Amino acid sequence: MFELLAQAKPAGGAALDQVAVATAAAGVVTVTLLWLGMGHRSGKVALLGRLGRFSERVSGLPAWAAIPSGLIVVSLITALFGMLWDISLHIAQGRDEGPLANVAHYFILAGLFGVFASGFLSMCLPLEKPSRVAVKLAPGWYAPLGGVLIAAAGTFALIGFPLDDVWHRLFGQDVTLWGPTHLMLIGGAAMTLIGLAVLFVEARGAGRGSELGYVTFLRRVSLPGALLLGLSTFQAEFDFGVPQFRMVFQPMLIGLAAGVSLVAARLWLGRGAALGAALFFLAVRGLMALLVGPVLGEPTPHFPLFLISALLVELVALRVRRPLPFAVASGVAIGTLGLASEWAWTHLLMPLPWPAALLPEGALAGFAAALAAACVGGWLGARLAADRTPSLRGAAVAGAAVLFALTGYGLLSDGGSGARGTVTLADGGLVVRADLPQDPNWLTATSWQGGGLVVDRLERVGPGEYRTTQPIPMDGEWKTMIRLHYGRTLSALPVYLPADPAIPVEGIPVRATFTRDFGPEQQLLQRERKTGVAGWLWATGYAIVLAIALAFLVALAWGVHRVSGSPGRAAEHQHVGKQRDGHRAHQHREPAAQQ
Repeated sequence: MFELLAQAKPAGGAALDQVAVATAAAGVVTVTLLWLGMGHRSGKVALLGRLGRFSERVSGLPAWAAIPSGLIVVSLITALFGMLWDISLHIAQGRDEGPLANVAHYFILAGLFGVFASGFLSMCLPLEKPSRVAVKLAPGWYAPLGGVLIAAAGTFALIGFPLDDVWHRLFGQDVTLWGPTHLMLIGGAAMTLIGLAVLFVEARGAGRGSELGYVTFLRRVSLPGALLLGLSTFQAEFDFGVPQFRMVFQPMLIGLAAGVSLVAARLWLGRGAALGAALFFLAVRGLMALLVGPVLGEPTPHFPLFLISALLVELVALRVRRPLPFAVASGVAIGTLGLASEWAWTHLLMPLPWPAALLPEGALAGFAAALAAACVGGWLGARLAADRTPSLRGAAVAGAAVLFALTGYGLLSDGGSGARGTVTLADGGLVVRADLPQDPNWLTATSWQGGGLVVDRLERVGPGEYRTTQPIPMDGEWKTMIRLHYGRTLSALPVYLPADPAIPVEGIPVRATFTRDFGPEQQLLQRERKTGVAGWLWATGYAIVLAIALAFLVALAWGVHRVSGSPGRAAEHQHVGKQRDGHRAHQHREPAAQQ
């Protein structure tokens, strides 16, 4: 099938026949879900009811929480595997021949449709009002709040697929993980876990029996671990060694993922939850690295550590019990000792270790991101635990504002280094002579999209002279360049680039010796990006995606706030508070939840 569908590698949108096939497949899935859901509610289809009763027996949860929670686990792991494989394929092979010619896309689509199906089925399963915070969809139809949020997250992610094709037609293919529509896919999948957390809170509030042991594991370990997995995917370009944005983003993104996930887990789920989340993260990402790299033979996705940050959060929780001081203290710990451990980890495992040039900017930005994210995580965890301390809301809003500001700061960059380099071929490698900064963030010979990935950090052999440490491919479909990043400058010198008639663009040949300029690296890394597109059209495209994303985040925040204030949860909060950290009961008690 792939051979019939994939005749060339288009640089714009997908071929119309592939769009038609994908649309038809989505229609079949949608009709099937409607048949199951609406048939169950009308009493004409018994299958969903039988599955629901079985899920209640084996989980101890109401069916509207049991079925979605199991389906989401499988769906998100499937989508994560597909995403990492897809990124690896694009890095190694370049553009694919179309959305249906890339097998990794099937895993992503299956996972995201599974996420949406989880939310939709949760909305359809209860025939009576399932919880005090259920959402009224129609007369006599109340849907679990968590199910609504999960369905919204799945919809947000799935919308990214058709919008991605529209984006490619308007602006050309954005060969970067951080394309706006790509971020919708990642963000929707990651935020599904917040909807699932709300669903678990609703299910526990329904009080229908007690959950079984593996369900407790799912709630206490895999759920916060999956949230950590989801938030960590935003830094995947750094994991592969081909980031297209400034290195300052890496400590910021690590601080963001750790601050939100680990702090929320510890506040909501109690002792050991942060550590369990980090261990779950390491186990899953380690398995994914083995599958994508050695097993499938593609570039290996590395990953951050998070383990020291989790231990720090657990230690802070032993001394600080009030939610806001705990969140602040945890953010400080993650932003200092936690990031220091990640600095060491990058020198052990990551393809681009953090250099001295990242200081002090990276340390300050990473600290600010960790502290701000911990405030957001503190609000999230406390609300899930039924604590509505007013100061948490203000801290979370301030933290979110800081994170948005840091994102804008990180995006400030330029590509004009003004440098020129003379490159000489030597024993399959390169010798580069250029007047460059003494300690750049990175100076690499990068070859990609020719059947693999080579990222070789240049070795300084004398004043203004550098050389590669391994053979560098410079023929066929390989795209080879010298990449230089220092301060806000992201530039690259082309070594060899093949002609690409689909864009179209001429090739840049390699010679025994040549002198070329370091120019904006985006022009080399994203050759498919269209030039000459009106500025207002770019602004409109970004504004539409941003508006959708903000509306989605507001809906999630509303859902978390709503579930925290349901009647009866104050008693639950007091009970959880006694169970959590009971060995420190002699210390100062937390204030009662404020309604």
